[in-house]
This record gives sequence, C-alpha cells and structure tokens, in this order.
Amino acid sequence: MPNDLIPPFEPENLADAGSTAAASPAVSPASQRIRARLQASGTRYFANDNISAHIAPGEIEELVDEVSGKMQGVLESLVIDTAADHNSRDTSRRVAKMFVKEVFGGRYEPMPAVTEFPNVSNIDELMVVGPITVRSACSHHLCPVIGKVWIGVVPNAESELIGLSKYARIANWIMSRPQIQEEAVIQLADALEAIMAPNGLALFMEADHFCMQWRGVKDMDASMANSVMRGVFREDAALRREFLSLVKR
Repeated sequence: MPNDLIPPFEPENLADAGSTAAASPAVSPASQRIRARLQASGTRYFANDNISAHIAPGEIEELVDEVSGKMQGVLESLVIDTAADHNSRDTSRRVAKMFVKEVFGGRYEPMPAVTEFPNVSNIDELMVVGPITVRSACSHHLCPVIGKVWIGVVPNAESELIGLSKYARIANWIMSRPQIQEEAVIQLADALEAIMAPNGLALFMEADHFCMQWRGVKDMDASMANSVMRGVFREDAALRREFLSLVKR
C-alpha cells in the first residue's frame, strides 16, 4: 500500500506495531520507535516517502530534539566552536527544526485537507494551473532544488474538482522531502489522480539543482525539465502540444 494512503497511526495500536515509551521504562529515541512501527508493518520509508501515519502525538518535537543533538555532533566534527561562536551557537537546533518542520515536512505531515467541488457544469476541457513555485532538496546531497511546476487537467465530467490553492499545497507537500525530480513529478501525478480521477493529467516541471550549481561541476546555467502525461494526454498529441504551448507561454 502506498505510504500516502496508509490510515493515520493510532497510539492504542502501538503495542502491536513496535516499542513504546509506555511499554518500557527505558524510553527509546523517537526515531527508533517510528522505525520499529514502519518495519513491523512492512512500510517503506525512503527519503521521499510520507511516514506521518506512523508518528504518534508528541514525537515530532522529540525528533527535533534528537536531530538537534546529532547535528551538534556534526558541527563538532567539522571543528566549529559552537560554544564561543555566537553565529553557530544555536545552529544545531535551527537546522533540526528546519529539516523536520519545514524543508522535509512533507515526510512527517499528512496530506493537506483538500476541498472538493462537484463538477456541476460537466467541465471536460483542458485547464492549466501554474507556474507553482516548489522547493525541495536532492536526496543525494541534500542541496536545494528550486523550480516551477505546471499542472494540466482534463476533468472527468462525473468526478470532483478541487480548489486552485490545493494544487499548490499538494505540490509543496510532495516536494518538501528529499527528492529526485524524476520521482517527485510521478508522486505528484499519483496524488492528484487519486483525488480527482481526471480524464487526463499532465505535469511539467523545470528546476535548478544546487548539487550541480553549488558543488560538483558548478554549472550555474544547468537546469532540468521533465514531464508526466496520463490519460488522454498520452493518447492525444494535439492536446499535449496545447498544454506545452501554454506552459512555454
């Protein structure tokens, strides 16, 4: 079962899923408890997976504390005097909060609530949403990935429509994880298809990758573009051209 479709984690089932603070006087770190639940249920927990269904109330703050302590060790191994350096004194906690609650928040938070509207006019023509600015980090180096996404939808006359802002919220939820661009657009397409069941869905993404611009070849002009075509977009070349022409506009 895809991680994003797993039912929310219920604390009362903890004894069956993995170790807990209540079950043992020696409280294990939050990451170990969450990992135990994931492994017990056979759930994948890759960098770009959502694991929110396996996190109990209060464990996000515990994760921040845990990551902060380990990040402090990284700073010490980099030979940075965080005790005397006023600029880096609280860096470990700032970085921990940034990772868990912001740039990787799409791993730990459930999908945003989606408002659906009945397709009372039986709309079945192309509509395009974008550009939506998205931010992520590459799974390989955790360097920023910043770009734009365009979403084309041919609704099913019998299916629901979603509010325009929800496209951006879902896109940012998917991207707020360590990602590679090729997989990110597929995850986004899967999420939108599951919600809307459209006749056709098209995504186009173009992004700058700091793992190429900031390190490695340090090519500031390099970017990556890719697309996903589903349903009638795969079957109808003229529709694909119309979508891409609107994107390039």
